[in-house]
Amino acid sequence: MASSPELETKPTEDTEIPDASSFLTEIFNPMNVVLSFIVCVLIYKIYRNKLSKASVDPPIPELPKIRKDMTAAELRQYDGNQPDGRVLVAVNGWIFDVTKGRRFYGPGSPYAAFGGTDASRGLATFSVTSSDKEYDDLSDLNSVEMDSVKEWEAQFREKYDLVGRLLRPGEEPTHYSEEEAEETPVNNPEEKKDQ
Repeated sequence: MASSPELETKPTEDTEIPDASSFLTEIFNPMNVVLSFIVCVLIYKIYRNKLSKASVDPPIPELPKIRKDMTAAELRQYDGNQPDGRVLVAVNGWIFDVTKGRRFYGPGSPYAAFGGTDASRGLATFSVTSSDKEYDDLSDLNSVEMDSVKEWEAQFREKYDLVGRLLRPGEEPTHYSEEEAEETPVNNPEEKKDQ
């Protein structure tokens, strides 16, 4: 079969080979110039914001580790407003030093209500409010909420230093030695009472 003449494409004199002047005309088309300008402005804003954020965060001072049990009243002193800026948060009966997470739990932060308090109920119920109770035994939480509290406790154990236990009214504090200060107990405060 012979090829049909309609399918053959022959170069004609109308076909132009692009040259440098047509390329420059495309590049400097007003629409392309405007779009290029917008892209440059956006890139500038992105890099400017990244550089300014890096310089805004103040360095976190290296504070000495503390290891002691506290009452809820003693815990309230560590909300980040004192001169050293230390922030402590209690979760499920354990107190954690969250000073390195100050931008989350320190004054003026999204979870500042948890600083210096027992945050267990708020974390379980997804409510960013501080508890008014002296000691919250969490006995009215359902199983899903208690599982949530235990998950939060595990996350705090991984990320933050353990300070001690949150004491119930009338409960005596444990006196920790230097060796115990380095250890992180995994058991629950209620389990320790039974032993």
